[in-house]
Amino acid sequence: MGRSQVHKPASHARPLRESTAKTQGPGRRQRRALETRMRLFRCALQLFSDRGFSNVTIEQITDAADVGKGTFFNYFESKDHVLGMLAEIQLSKVKDAVLLAGKGKEPIRPVLRRLVLSLAEEPGRSPALARAVASSFLTNEGVRVLIARFMLEACKLIAEVVAAGQKRGEIDPQLKKERVALQLQRTFMGTILFWSLHGEPALTACVEDSFQHFWRAIAVTALKQEP
Repeated sequence: MGRSQVHKPASHARPLRESTAKTQGPGRRQRRALETRMRLFRCALQLFSDRGFSNVTIEQITDAADVGKGTFFNYFESKDHVLGMLAEIQLSKVKDAVLLAGKGKEPIRPVLRRLVLSLAEEPGRSPALARAVASSFLTNEGVRVLIARFMLEACKLIAEVVAAGQKRGEIDPQLKKERVALQLQRTFMGTILFWSLHGEPALTACVEDSFQHFWRAIAVTALKQEP
């Protein structure tokens, strides 16, 4: 009886360890997959910045990322879809802003300000990268379609943030939320384009300046003088 009691815990210990390994295994694989995808993405962006989007091949991307050429297609359908990942990253930031606006714990102005500054992080890595991304929109139909889809979805989400600002009395309620969201996108994209021509002053300073002017145009009268 005593031996039986000693063996029971031991018999249960091994299945528990195996169960834990099975639970953790997919997590590790997923992390490795995400790391590989991000490495391909970063290497591709660097090459786009150095050589221009149209002058970069998939083989050059995989060589830079130190993976086999076939590995690329495990993560991206085509070279165009590398920029689709850029759109994913940007869209996730917009979704975060929507969540913050919904919580109602802070004014909408800082939520929008942080959003545009965070959106500037990726294209702001270098003027050459910003130019390469912009030129890909103009010269590649596949990229244009991907980005247009992202911009439309992002505009709808930004409109939700604007609506929250109107509800709280921060943004002029007479303005159409969709038009305000579209104007914010236009202001941001134009700022990126102008900055990419010279790279000075820093993109964050350019975006900050553009946002301040934009906010003054949409804020209710009582908030227009806010610094």
